[in-house]
Amino acid sequence: MSYELPLPLYKKLTVTFRVEPGCLGPDGIEHIEAFCKFAKQEVANLDSDFVRWVITPRFDKSLLETEYKTNNKRLDHDKAQKYLRVFGKNLDEFEEHLQDKLAELIDQFLGR
Repeated sequence: MSYELPLPLYKKLTVTFRVEPGCLGPDGIEHIEAFCKFAKQEVANLDSDFVRWVITPRFDKSLLETEYKTNNKRLDHDKAQKYLRVFGKNLDEFEEHLQDKLAELIDQFLGR
């Protein structure tokens, strides 16, 4: 399969990552909205040919930390893995890279 990049928005993998306010420290609830906006801008260009990023606070613990969708349909782990494989990516490495990037961004945001 070959795809013309960048993909149209509806074909991109929408990666929703929900950030716990507590990861910003004891007063994280006061900063979580600003952090999510900052993080969204910082990751916007990562794999942007085929990924659309949504970084949002995780106020509801019943929601998954990371969620994948394409064409408004939720993808389970296996389907997300297959989607990323088309672009030469491994889902576990992809998630690990995102986690590492967000940890860096938290430090940057908090001025560490």
